[in-house]
Amino acid sequence: MGDDAGAVRSAVLTLHRTTGLPMVFGGALSGRDRMRITELVGNTTDSLNGLVVRHGNGLGGKSMATGRPMWVSNYPCAASISHDYDKPVGREGLLSIVAVPVVVRRRVRAVLYGALREPLSLADRIVGAAVQAARDLEQDLAVRDRADEALAWRPPGTPDAAARWEEVRAVHAELRALAEQVADAPTRDRLRAMTLRLAAAGLDPDAAEPAAAPRPVLSPREVDVLSYVAIGCTNAEAAARLGLLPETVKSYLRSAMRKLDAHTRLEAVTSARRAGLLP
Repeated sequence: MGDDAGAVRSAVLTLHRTTGLPMVFGGALSGRDRMRITELVGNTTDSLNGLVVRHGNGLGGKSMATGRPMWVSNYPCAASISHDYDKPVGREGLLSIVAVPVVVRRRVRAVLYGALREPLSLADRIVGAAVQAARDLEQDLAVRDRADEALAWRPPGTPDAAARWEEVRAVHAELRALAEQVADAPTRDRLRAMTLRLAAAGLDPDAAEPAAAPRPVLSPREVDVLSYVAIGCTNAEAAARLGLLPETVKSYLRSAMRKLDAHTRLEAVTSARRAGLLP
């Protein structure tokens, strides 16, 4: 839950920045049938801070129940929702509100809200931005879940730490490949940043590189290729998974080896791990 709350906080701040709405708020679910509002931007009171929204109740609860975005242009008069939360909403003076559920693996994990203090219809641009913020948050949570599962996975009959790290490395390579398939640049950058977090998890703090040694600068594609080499793929296999030609993969690998001052594929992978580029 703590991790979900942090991700919701980031999404709320992004939604506020992209829409300019006077108030944006949200929260992560605690259990399957209730959500606590914990993240608020633009509020003038504390009436909504900590409010527990139950499944099916109010605008956010209905959004949770249906798994779909919901919005109203005059909250106190809206006939499409229950009015369990009229008092805290009224104290904040909110009238036009959109609520968007964040759904990961068919389960609602959070709800994002945007609101005006005027009875106006929300523009398609604003509703679209709220939906996009929720989709981005869904992807962030799904990627984090996948990484957590990889770290926790232990197949029977295999050494615990070694097996877990092999799975982490496989997930790292898959995420690198996935990032290249994403057209949206901010989302692609977030995915790449997540792979760097996975890579950093493999660093040994007691065996850090000397401070004087500069970190090698590899291109995203060079890291992509090395991530597949690190899990034992041939050039042809890496090319197939990355959608590249084998010769292109060979060229990226050769360039990466030169930058890492490595003479073999193994040396390149080892150097990249020491530099925190691979897990």
